[in-house]
Amino acid sequence: MAVIEPTLALEERLLTTASTVIGMDEVGRGAIAGPVCVGACAIVQEDLADGFPAGLRDSKLMSPKRREAIEPLVCEWGQGRAVGSASVAEIETHGIAWALAHAGKRALAELYAQGIDVATAVILLDGSHDWLSPHLTHPLQVLVRPKADRDCAVVAAASVLAKVERDAHMMALGGGSDPFAWASNKGYASAQHRSAIRALGPSEHHRLSWLTKILQADAGSEPAGTVAANPA
Repeated sequence: MAVIEPTLALEERLLTTASTVIGMDEVGRGAIAGPVCVGACAIVQEDLADGFPAGLRDSKLMSPKRREAIEPLVCEWGQGRAVGSASVAEIETHGIAWALAHAGKRALAELYAQGIDVATAVILLDGSHDWLSPHLTHPLQVLVRPKADRDCAVVAAASVLAKVERDAHMMALGGGSDPFAWASNKGYASAQHRSAIRALGPSEHHRLSWLTKILQADAGSEPAGTVAANPA
């Protein structure tokens, strides 16, 4: 099956009326450990001329090696780039919807600090649900687009930024040892990860309220719901 390459077609249309397009994408929503991260990439009309970095794809369609190779190129494209995160403690206290939106707000705040006029930008979100607007203090122009991480280069760039940063964070958790296999599962509910939790108990990096769901699913008492079994 051929891999669909992103384009700048939607971004070009949006930039006929907006000064800036900010692509945003999240990573870690379905994990059972670690933070949720939101990447953001801002482009203007002049960024369309030379196109986006060659080989850019939705981060889920790229190998770790390829993501790490292209991330420096993504960091040179556009007017600003940022990654915001929300911690395990925030996810447990406020819920994943709050955490996701506040990670996004932190990414936007970082872009603002870089000089990006966030207030007048069009924000392009991957997916079919606007998870950002309900938590904004001041309304922004948000456009939701299914498969935007696959089809829109600015969102694909945001997905790479978020994925590379979160993966690096998860791999660093192991330190000198890695009993939960963070390096391979990145906090998602792989079979090896679940087995380690049953054997060792949860760590401070686990989302405890989520573990009940996944361990009950293993026991056959209820479906796994929204918990993801593999890294994405």
